Amino acid sequence: MKNVDISYRLELLPSVPAFHRRAREHRDFDGGELVYYGPHPTYYGIGEVKETINGFVAVDFRGTGEFGVHEDMFRPEYLIVIPSATKSLL
Repeated sequence: MKNVDISYRLELLPSVPAFHRRAREHRDFDGGELVYYGPHPTYYGIGEVKETINGFVAVDFRGTGEFGVHEDMFRPEYLIVIPSATKSLL
């Protein structure tokens, strides 16, 4: 199910494999931080960190990606923080 209402330019987000050096750089996530699923950015889209629970990060994607996911939990190695400089381009 593809969400066509959200028009983020997800193709600008680089693919980062899980456990890659860049994926391990940012291990502590703060609430409200914008992140994406590193291995394939378009699957989930852009999400907002809600909280960290037992080593997993709860993210609200609001259906911004191809899968139409609203909320999911990930290990930190799969999430990449969106840099401030990139936010204005998306």
